[in-house]
Amino acid sequence: MKRAFRSEDVQVRRVLITGINGFTGHYLTRELEQHGWEVWGLGSQPETARPRYRHVDLLDDAALTAWVQEVQPKAVVHLAAIAFVGHSNARAFYDVNVVGTRNLLAALATLDGESKPERVLLASSANIYGNSTEGELSEATLPNPANDYAVSKLAMEYMARLWMDKLPITITRPFNYTGVGQSESFLLPKIVSHFRRKAPVIELGNMEVWRDFSDVRDVAVAYRALLDSRSAVGQVVNVCSGRLISLREVLQMAQHITGQEIEAVMNPAFVRANEVKTLCGDASRLRELAGAWSPRPLEDTLAWMLSDSAGAV
Repeated sequence: MKRAFRSEDVQVRRVLITGINGFTGHYLTRELEQHGWEVWGLGSQPETARPRYRHVDLLDDAALTAWVQEVQPKAVVHLAAIAFVGHSNARAFYDVNVVGTRNLLAALATLDGESKPERVLLASSANIYGNSTEGELSEATLPNPANDYAVSKLAMEYMARLWMDKLPITITRPFNYTGVGQSESFLLPKIVSHFRRKAPVIELGNMEVWRDFSDVRDVAVAYRALLDSRSAVGQVVNVCSGRLISLREVLQMAQHITGQEIEAVMNPAFVRANEVKTLCGDASRLRELAGAWSPRPLEDTLAWMLSDSAGAV
């Protein structure tokens, strides 16, 4: 039975997370609940066990508006997206990432007075920087998206600017991050899976590339801190560690943690054309807005992912 909410209910720190059942949503829910937030969610799959969750298609603007009106969140974190770069349906990137986000912003704009949200955090992606600019990338680096996913995220950012006079929007650009529960279609979970299965060989692309990796638990901390920062409204913020690790170093770390040797073979099919050697985020703005930002070393993240308790998370 649907609960009837009293007006005072909306005075609590209530946050609505879209894509709450995804990889990031899981950790962000835990982080926010541990810091006093009342977490509500929406997602793409039906679920009846959680009264604060609703299955809502972002393209169904009527259902979306009805859920937003019912929840009346003080903050929103928009994680729902088609996020796998290799997704087979290019149109889905634009439908969900651009049109779906616009529907959400339009629904939030129907809230007014004391019901109006105080923070709206939109997750974009460092993919919008593309693969042609070397070195440390700040938010001022010119975008150069190289695939439909990145183009859709950049289009989402431009579209969101049209709503910044109506809603307190912050746009985040997370770089690579990982953790327990991430799909093996992503690189580090693939490596971890091979070590956990004690596979003798792994096929990878170019191993002499350096990337900026964060832990999903630290990304959740950054998102929470940005929700608590009034200065973050209207800003675009990199979410990154500011540290470079090569793919070969990732393999060496995993070997050191497990004591297991594995033969890494380069498969030309996995090598991206014109791939840049180093991609690193500049976390200066994040530190300025979110306060102390001390992401844990990647060795700690890999040890967590390789541990026997990883499957229980």
